[in-house]
Amino acid sequence: MSRRYPIKHWSHSSLVGFLSNPLAWYKRYVEGVYDTLSSPSSIVGRAGHAALEHFYKGGDKETALAVGLAYLRDFPDFEINFGKAESRRAKKEKRVKMEKEYLQAVGFYLERPPRHKVVGVEVKALAPVDGLPLPLKAVSDLVVESRAEKGALDIIDHKFVDTFSAKGYRGVKTLFSLQAMFNYYTVQAHFGRPASRFIVYECKKKKNNDGSPQLRRYVLSYADCADDFRVFHKLIKDASEEIARKRLYLPNPTDLFEGENSFDIYRLGLVGEETTEGIA
Repeated sequence: MSRRYPIKHWSHSSLVGFLSNPLAWYKRYVEGVYDTLSSPSSIVGRAGHAALEHFYKGGDKETALAVGLAYLRDFPDFEINFGKAESRRAKKEKRVKMEKEYLQAVGFYLERPPRHKVVGVEVKALAPVDGLPLPLKAVSDLVVESRAEKGALDIIDHKFVDTFSAKGYRGVKTLFSLQAMFNYYTVQAHFGRPASRFIVYECKKKKNNDGSPQLRRYVLSYADCADDFRVFHKLIKDASEEIARKRLYLPNPTDLFEGENSFDIYRLGLVGEETTEGIA
């Protein structure tokens, strides 16, 4: 009898969600309930991605900036986690701050945007991988011609941040390395070409007082990632083994973003019965 999994594929967000808060992961990726409010920071980031998508598809800077701003302004209040800003006035002030951060961050980026020979923008792909029990799914912000390896592709990811990330193993934080693995397999499957590097551009939303650059680049060369690939394959196999067995999904009340929600679900008994069919 073949083993059944409650999901149809792994993605970077799904895997990280499972590792940090199994019950919140179960609700979203197995039950298909997407009711968690979005943080102002994540909405600013999405607006930034909308702007850069327009720009790298050939749009001009001014229109790109307007596209992202429209996304931000159209995002409904009832889907935003305003935190302590409960009054109408406080929410309005938070909205103004979100717009300011967006205009600063994207404005910084578009002052001197990195130039690439673009092959694909917002590339969504699914890839079966030899040795892994479930396919991998990822979205790549940009796929470009590699400047490091002729005939190969580089994968670009944009992040809008309050502070630059601390550099981890080999100068790249673990979360970047984990995301890079998903994009590696999906981009190669989609384009039928080798992937050379995974490049992250972090753009600060607040202006540096010392006049230092607002943009920082992190580069991971796949040729140097033998150990990353080994650990990634082991992690995917172990996580798949975990979700395949009969188990209880418990909340993580210390989760910064979904701890309270996951514990409320557990308290009320709203989620927990295992299903055998996953969602798309």
